[in-house]
Amino acid sequence: MRRKVLIVEDEPDIAHLVQTHLTDIGCDADIAGNGAAAMKLFKQGSYDLVVLDLMLPDTDGLTLCRSMRATPDYVAILMLTAKTTELDRVVGLEMGADDYLAKPFSIPELLARIKALFRRMEALQSKGAESDTQELIRRGGLSIDVDKRSVRIDDRPVELTAKEFDLLLFFARHPGRVFSRIQLLDKVWGYNHDGYEHTVNSHINRLRSKIEVDPADPRYVLTVWGVGYKFSEEQA
Repeated sequence: MRRKVLIVEDEPDIAHLVQTHLTDIGCDADIAGNGAAAMKLFKQGSYDLVVLDLMLPDTDGLTLCRSMRATPDYVAILMLTAKTTELDRVVGLEMGADDYLAKPFSIPELLARIKALFRRMEALQSKGAESDTQELIRRGGLSIDVDKRSVRIDDRPVELTAKEFDLLLFFARHPGRVFSRIQLLDKVWGYNHDGYEHTVNSHINRLRSKIEVDPADPRYVLTVWGVGYKFSEEQA
């Protein structure tokens, strides 16, 4: 099945380069050079993925991302940004982006990120098709409704981004097992490029701020110094 991708990028050379390589991996890709054109195409077509530039001539990618996330149908969003500060990345992920890639980027890495998002979507679709019963994971005061992708702590709803949910679910399914940052990149993000361990760190910090009573003294996602992270056996 060919995937449909919307490329939102105001630099024509970059947009057409990305389009060409997406076509090579079996995708149909449309291009929008500004926010208004992007939302018009987005509302008309049923896209599997949006490759979204943060800086656009008529709006910013964060606003556009928020508008796309407000629609009922889920679409994966990969944000491209020339900004590289931690705050910019965090804000983009909080607005609902599934992943980000800083400019300048390599085409092989871009395609690796996109393929990883497609694999995640296929796994979710397959899980939904096979499951006739609700999957509910309980770990201490933590409750994860897998099918609804919702989380509650002590019966209080917790709002997580798509990747934060994936990360928490992976941990909760493997209590007590220690994972390195590279292993988490491979298992949760679908790629394991060296130098992106900070992606794991930032997600875990934000996840702890949402699910832990005291993020400095966590009871769910624990640090194993010199190795990585694990989900507490005491909560299993």
